[in-house]
Amino acid sequence: MDWLIEFPELGRRDLRDLRKGIDEGFKNFTRSYGDGIEAFFEPLLQFLIGLEKLLLATPWPLFIAVVCAFAWLASRNLKIVIGSAISLFMIGFLGMWEDTMSTVSIIIVCTLLCIGLGLPIGILMSRSDRAQAIVTPILDIMQTIPSFVYLIPVVMLLGIGKVPGLISVIIYAIPPMIRLTNLGIRLVDKEVLEAADAFGASPWQKLTQVQIPLALPNIFAGVNQTIMMSLSMVVIASMIGVTGLGQPVLKAISNQYLAMGLFNGLAIVALAIIFDRISQSYGKRLQNYRGGLGE
Repeated sequence: MDWLIEFPELGRRDLRDLRKGIDEGFKNFTRSYGDGIEAFFEPLLQFLIGLEKLLLATPWPLFIAVVCAFAWLASRNLKIVIGSAISLFMIGFLGMWEDTMSTVSIIIVCTLLCIGLGLPIGILMSRSDRAQAIVTPILDIMQTIPSFVYLIPVVMLLGIGKVPGLISVIIYAIPPMIRLTNLGIRLVDKEVLEAADAFGASPWQKLTQVQIPLALPNIFAGVNQTIMMSLSMVVIASMIGVTGLGQPVLKAISNQYLAMGLFNGLAIVALAIIFDRISQSYGKRLQNYRGGLGE
């Protein structure tokens, strides 16, 4: 009756051989294709470095003015504009401006890539139940697997640096973009689609002129969540060479520097609140505009 008490499992030797086989197989793959993969991501690295240099070279009053302009255009709310300006000024006043610009460059590139990759995948899922059945479990894995786990193969392939960190952030942050794009398009009223068919709209016209415009509030909710999740990965990504506000936090954890960790952590929170309020406000405006059209 021992089989009822002791769970059946592989022997230690078999388990060791299995792990060794997986490790050796991935190492061989890295040796064979690692250089080609690094060359493929080289343009992305150059774009990221160029954007970071541009932000660092931008005069701080101009950067704050641009952020405030975006906040006003997106929200039409003076409180959000003033709050954004004060938050950014305090970040710079406390000596975290350069790290903040590095973090902002990572978030911008990550968000653009998540939109560029997530939007087509979400559209594909909305148009095909089979694609949805295939992609959904992959998204579940991406959202539930500990972030430290997928850092291992990324670092083995690309080493330590900005691109491995960026890829890790994208893996963590892209699922909401895909899910909410799929949801937004599927929630478009069938009567609206039938009306488009009655007017002779092609599938492409229905997608670009009916479904995507009506799904924009959900899509922008996906953008909002992508930005928030990207910022939440900043500290973890700093472990593999990503510069920005995460590195001082990591240093503070290692050396028990309370003030350094607190200031940089609050700077990450301030950025998150700024991006969240701007994107949420724009999404609400789109929702109100959609409601006005419905009436």
